[in-house]
Amino acid sequence: MRRRSLLIALPAGLVTLAGCGDDKSDSSKASESASPSAPSEPPPPKIVDGPLPKVTAGTQFGQKPTVAKGDGDPSKDLAVKTLIAGDGQTLAENDFVQAHYLGQIWNTAKVFDNSYDRKTPLMIQLAKGSVIDGWRYGLAGRKVGSRVVMAVPPTWGYGPEGNAQAGIKGTDTLVFVIDIQDTFNAKSSAKGEVVDQSDAALPKVGTNTDGKAPSIDIPDADAPTKLVSAYVLEGDGPVVKADQTVLVQFKGLVWDSGKEFESTYTRKQLSSFSLAQMQQLVKGLAQGLTGKKVGSRVLLVMPPKLGYGDNPPAGGVITKDSTLVFSVDILAAM
Repeated sequence: MRRRSLLIALPAGLVTLAGCGDDKSDSSKASESASPSAPSEPPPPKIVDGPLPKVTAGTQFGQKPTVAKGDGDPSKDLAVKTLIAGDGQTLAENDFVQAHYLGQIWNTAKVFDNSYDRKTPLMIQLAKGSVIDGWRYGLAGRKVGSRVVMAVPPTWGYGPEGNAQAGIKGTDTLVFVIDIQDTFNAKSSAKGEVVDQSDAALPKVGTNTDGKAPSIDIPDADAPTKLVSAYVLEGDGPVVKADQTVLVQFKGLVWDSGKEFESTYTRKQLSSFSLAQMQQLVKGLAQGLTGKKVGSRVLLVMPPKLGYGDNPPAGGVITKDSTLVFSVDILAAM
């Protein structure tokens, strides 16, 4: 079982498909002990340059760092410094961030978590209740490709309760080294190579990459009786595995009526879901995205038995035995 990050505060970034309920993605589950302790939103922290311990080994971007023990007393403010300046997109609050990181305790240098050994970067949203506030405030304004070190006092970490799961006391200041690999928001699109859509019996999906919803033109024809999963834009990222969680933009229509039933573009909010759990909810999504490459736009056409069958969501445009059409941009897989 993949170990979950201790940074996650509350379920975040999971936007359920119509009628899917409130199932949580694998990346959004965490112990309640990781929840921010403050009952209301405090003023933003003062961000200072230090003090900060030195990175003594693994000093290059993407390398697992070794970090010295904190020297003296840490700041009561949030200390943040960019060690390596990237030149990519600037992070903003509510963005999703993909990063490798190591976390340790200031006065003992005890490492309580790191993603380098797992060889899987964290995907987290810089939003209240989604991640500890030290990350939320300390990473906003930094750029993709940067290595950032920060010292997070309890106020902006796990509060006076600490995090027993990680061995963090309520008085511990936490030190993080973070390699920012990528960022995504509601304007993100797949960036793959255009693939020919010559089958007139299938919907044709727009190939724009400007973050706007692509067009979906459904032919005046009978719907396929088997699952269709085809590239519209083929990315060059890793192949998505059946046990992963994906971060996506998507738009869904009903074949017969052409009516939209859900869209991240309309909501202006990305969706994240576990393919293993989606297999129990909308099988066509799980099966159709498994094996496709990250960075791709995929056309999915799913017959009723792989969608909602004879049990459609109440009050929506999906009716009994509807064939569903999706355009899905696979932005990341975790």
